Amino acid sequence: MHSPTIPSKSTVEKGLQFEKRSLALLQAQMSMSLHHVGGKDDGGIDLQGWWWLPPLSLHNIPFRRRLRILAQCKAEKKRMGPNYVREIEGVLHRYAHTSKPESPSEYPSHPTVGLLISESEFTKSTIVQALSSPIPLLIIHLPPLNEDSSDDVENASIGYALWNPALGGKNGLLGGEMELRWERTASGAGGRPGLWWRGAKLKSWVPPDGSLIADSHPG
Repeated sequence: MHSPTIPSKSTVEKGLQFEKRSLALLQAQMSMSLHHVGGKDDGGIDLQGWWWLPPLSLHNIPFRRRLRILAQCKAEKKRMGPNYVREIEGVLHRYAHTSKPESPSEYPSHPTVGLLISESEFTKSTIVQALSSPIPLLIIHLPPLNEDSSDDVENASIGYALWNPALGGKNGLLGGEMELRWERTASGAGGRPGLWWRGAKLKSWVPPDGSLIADSHPG
């Protein structure tokens, strides 16, 4: 007697599952509060929201500042080529020319960061393209889960994460004050990228209940 065939997930279902996994992990580990966009009128944006980070040293404010995040999630088996970097550059370019301007009285201002998350690895030429891009970019490799893995986003593994000088450099949005460090486990086997600020590990934090008002929470 043959065992019943288990239907495979469609490309759309796999993509949506990866987007939800990315969203949960970014909130748990990277201080991002995002929401799913999707749909035929998404403008190429899968996730959108805020990145909550400490203020730059030149800003004497006690709470975290927020940067706008526009993210694309790619759950593909083929390695990611440079065209995907050009695609998200186009997304940010269109957004900059079609979105309503921030209120001039609103402080702090909210620059926009492009985020590209891939289930497959990036090619070397893609990394070079991202690093040389004039727009602030963060790329993250989020490997597929093993069949016996849990959905524990607190301990989920990020393959690697890189940002370009337009984001992390001294003259970038982060002013050179943030670092992406590889954090090894106590056993030395494995690890994951983590955010560090002024030489100290930055605890992941987002405002409660999806609020856009950051309280006095410096880090």
